[in-house]
Amino acid sequence: MVQGNWALFEEDFYMINQNLSKLLANSNARSVMLIDKTGQLITSAGEDPTFDTTSFASLSAADFAANSQIAALIGEKEFNTLVHQGANDSMYLNLIENRVILVVIFDKRTTLGLVRLRVKKAVEELSDIFSDVFKKLESGQQQSNPLNEAFASDAEDEIDSLFNDF
Repeated sequence: MVQGNWALFEEDFYMINQNLSKLLANSNARSVMLIDKTGQLITSAGEDPTFDTTSFASLSAADFAANSQIAALIGEKEFNTLVHQGANDSMYLNLIENRVILVVIFDKRTTLGLVRLRVKKAVEELSDIFSDVFKKLESGQQQSNPLNEAFASDAEDEIDSLFNDF
């Protein structure tokens, strides 16, 4: 079952974006994106796409779903990576923690081999991050931040004082 109702904590989101930026620089790719298996764009780095990212995310998730069925037909559990190679632009897609799809869009400034090598390292790091995120969400753990708690308390007090004047 694919679940799309989940959230990222701020520090996890920061680590994910750092990882994507590093992958982008090390692979010489044009753009990298993270998409959940329900077709929602999580985040991206690199050049702003010239296409509709909402449609792209949905189609990328559908691409993985279709290829999962093809994998089953030939006796494989799943294809964890997909490659679409074009005359000018290509895509390398990799499944992370069976819930997130990493998409790397690249052109002739780099090679599939370099992208594949750099993605391997990035996927290891992203898998660790997402594994922790999913564990936090499954346990219902909320990360506590004293500054945020103090701010929330002060904000509530301020709102109460505003309405007490009436």
